Amino acid sequence: MNLTEKTAYLKGLLEGLNLKKDSDEGKLFNAIIDVLDDMAASVSDMDEELDVINEELDAIGEELTDVEDALLYDDEDEDEEDDDIYSVICPTCGEEIYLDESLLDEGGIKCPACGEELEFDFSGEDDEDCGCGRRHHHSHGCGHHHHDYGCGCDCEEEDDEEEEQE
Repeated sequence: MNLTEKTAYLKGLLEGLNLKKDSDEGKLFNAIIDVLDDMAASVSDMDEELDVINEELDAIGEELTDVEDALLYDDEDEDEEDDDIYSVICPTCGEEIYLDESLLDEGGIKCPACGEELEFDFSGEDDEDCGCGRRHHHSHGCGHHHHDYGCGCDCEEEDDEEEEQE
């Protein structure tokens, strides 16, 4: 029996007592039954709302699992490509910013530290290999993707050492 059914049962018992509704006891019991009936209806409504919320929460949980699987496990299925990461030093604030090739292909970014617009132009520059193990796209000594600011690898120093030894 749910609360609504139990309240209806109590109403039947009250009617079976043959109390006069105008008597003090009749008024009290009727008021108690009315309050219990209202509470039972409220609890029933809340149960229905809770069922809807639980169904929505389950659906969200399933969608989140799908997103997690797509983000975490789809990479294992693809060819394991290591994306090249490039560094740029902001000329305004000196912040070192790490970028992947897709950001470089956009032609520029705003520095996350100071908001300075940084532009990248690699037109006419050939891919080069400075020996540091990274793929490079311009010919300023090391060839790292950046905007004429040192790449941070030792390839320029290695070039200088080789020239001195010759």
